[in-house]
Amino acid sequence: MEFLHPEYLYLLLLIIPLIVWYVLRLSKTQASFKLASTGAFKSMKPDFRVYMRHLPFVLRIIAIVLIIIVIARPQSVNSWEETETQGIDIVMALDVSGSMLAQDLQPDRLQAAKKVASEFIADRPNDNIGLVIFAGESFTQCPLTTDHKVLLNLLNDIEFGMIEDGTAIGLGLATSVNRLKDSQSESRVVILLTDGTNNSGQIAPLTAADLARSYGIRVYTVGVGTKGMAPTPVNTPYGIRMQNMPVDIDEKTLTEIAAMTGGQYFRAQDTEGLRRVYEEIDEMEKYLISVQNVTRRKELFLPFALAAMGLILMELLLRRTWLRNLP
Repeated sequence: MEFLHPEYLYLLLLIIPLIVWYVLRLSKTQASFKLASTGAFKSMKPDFRVYMRHLPFVLRIIAIVLIIIVIARPQSVNSWEETETQGIDIVMALDVSGSMLAQDLQPDRLQAAKKVASEFIADRPNDNIGLVIFAGESFTQCPLTTDHKVLLNLLNDIEFGMIEDGTAIGLGLATSVNRLKDSQSESRVVILLTDGTNNSGQIAPLTAADLARSYGIRVYTVGVGTKGMAPTPVNTPYGIRMQNMPVDIDEKTLTEIAAMTGGQYFRAQDTEGLRRVYEEIDEMEKYLISVQNVTRRKELFLPFALAAMGLILMELLLRRTWLRNLP
């Protein structure tokens, strides 16, 4: 509780002289009369009203205190913050080619990428996020949406073999740009994750990067995979066997794509490294937040006013009935 006019509370100091005045008045107005002997009154006990004779004054003092509180305007204050957030538009382009089944990341590159991407999505509740997958071709798995539950479900549904195998980096980026080109957001971003070299599709990666730059879209590229060899499932006449295959990421092209569009290239050699990459991107792409303080006040003087009126009425009633003073 707060007071709108707390300076009026200094009036409570007036209670002290009132009490002093009352005590002095009692000492000067004691009634007396002469008797030959007081022996007849020795066995008499004071009536209960004798002890209660100061009650009207006490009620008056309490009523005055309550009236002063009413004048000071007690109020309850509820304060909170209204936060206005401006999210950004992000398309996550994910390579789902056969090489993403390599197990240098656990359980494999694709599952690790999905897990870390879902954590990234969960940390950005105010963004419009879409999902594009690519291999030998590309398509939109989820358009831009703020319904992240649907987005996460569609992300979890991604598996190898959904589309023709291959690595069409340029086509995946072009599809992502197509999803963002009509966006009204001031900040538009593509996060492109791949583990290979462009070998499919009709659009060259740098051509797609130039298209992204023309629309003011930043592209963060992520190369995922260890350096050297990685255990990869391979079809053989005897079934699927794990073989160490060379990790061939076109870092030069991915770096050029990022540089052309104002983004950055990252290399993730394990799951924790991939998580750090997404954390860095998260820090670089913070949305603006404007905070407005809102305060709502509620008047609380009415209970004090009613209590003061009740005490005044009680004092008047007692003075004229049970505790009436005779002249």
